Amino acid sequence: MKKIASFTVDHIKLLPGLYVSRKDHIGAEIITTFDIRMTKPNEEPVMNTAEVHTIEHLGATFLRNHPQYADQTIYFGPMGCRTGFYLLLAGDLASRDILPLMQEMFAFIRDFRGDVPGACAKDCGNYLDMNLPMANYLAEKYLREVLADISPERLSYPE
Repeated sequence: MKKIASFTVDHIKLLPGLYVSRKDHIGAEIITTFDIRMTKPNEEPVMNTAEVHTIEHLGATFLRNHPQYADQTIYFGPMGCRTGFYLLLAGDLASRDILPLMQEMFAFIRDFRGDVPGACAKDCGNYLDMNLPMANYLAEKYLREVLADISPERLSYPE
């Protein structure tokens, strides 16, 4: 079987960053998949499911309510390896194009207090697996260490 695109990325060289993972053509439309890599694969500890789940709820809520990107948002969710998230947006986009959006989203997650949207038995299949303080911390860390002054090697996959 042919390897899928995400398995061809050299995860040994991959740094936390904001990458275009792939672009798919659906009819006349282009869907851009972004790799929001929050931890260094196979070196840093992966994120626990509770904070990943919390970031997923907050990020998806933020994106689907965003004044500019709500209608372009196809999907936001975690990677199975728990080192980051995938974001699918309608349009032919580059990592730099969505850098302000990601800075805004992770600031929203960093600063969020109160009840996590959708974190109740009626709305979520595993609503007890949430950790807002850790989600706040990880969002702040990603903002400070990656997004605040992002370098070119954190915007394009390593060769």
